[in-house]
Amino acid sequence: LAATAPSRAAALAPPPLRCGTGVHEAESSGFVLFPQGGIFCPLVADPKAPRSFLSSLRGEFPRVTKAKNVGSIGVGDTVGFFRLGAGDPGDGVQFGLDAAVFAQFDLGTPSADLLNADYQVGLPLTFRVASFSGRVRVYHQSSHLGDELLAHATTEITNEGLSFEAVSMVLSEELGPLRIYAGGDWLFRRTPATLESYVAQAGTELRLGPVRGPRFIAALDVKASQQRDWKPAYSVRSGIEFAHWTSPEHPPRVWSIVGEYYQGPSPYGQFFLDETRFYGFGFHFQL
Repeated sequence: LAATAPSRAAALAPPPLRCGTGVHEAESSGFVLFPQGGIFCPLVADPKAPRSFLSSLRGEFPRVTKAKNVGSIGVGDTVGFFRLGAGDPGDGVQFGLDAAVFAQFDLGTPSADLLNADYQVGLPLTFRVASFSGRVRVYHQSSHLGDELLAHATTEITNEGLSFEAVSMVLSEELGPLRIYAGGDWLFRRTPATLESYVAQAGTELRLGPVRGPRFIAALDVKASQQRDWKPAYSVRSGIEFAHWTSPEHPPRVWSIVGEYYQGPSPYGQFFLDETRFYGFGFHFQL
């Protein structure tokens, strides 16, 4: 009995969990079609990371919208096509598809006017070697003004018709509870033609607490674009994150309740030429 106790404990242990993600125990090595879980962790404070969330925000939004209180939602997920495991459990290379839509609503209007919607679809190639991971992603984004905003506007609003394809790369290192990352985007096939090509990105995340149950999380994401003469945009999120397993050998469901703060060039596609600053709170979760 004493000899079997460690193996039983190992069987009940959760799969590898690193900075908010993990893999299925039976899929932690070898070649796997349509794998569960992932090997590159979502970027907590990146406003455009494919994820699902619901946020209530207040602040200074693009002037033309006249909005002060905004509801921001996102619906997004990532599906793995295949993963080739190598080295330690959870290491390897994975290729898949991600898609997301981000929308903002003016809560100060009777019908909660839609202000802007950004649609993204991408093909991420991710890899992991121990605590070092990365993502190379080709993606498309198109952005659209809300019909109600256009109908109710008392001043002329310019429809920028923002649309582009991009290649992005992010490299990440985990140092115990701390994670740091850096990378950038190269935009091509850009509309309007005045849209510049390069975006730089860096950030950090801190997790404190148990693997199972609630833990404290704080994250900072910084982006700077050629379009805005490299003026940085700061996104900060902090709160409580929960990882829940329905079965010990499955990847966990991760969700969080966070306070949010943003300052800099607007992350909302159609208003990319405007400044914005807001704060609020949100509920974020991984499908």
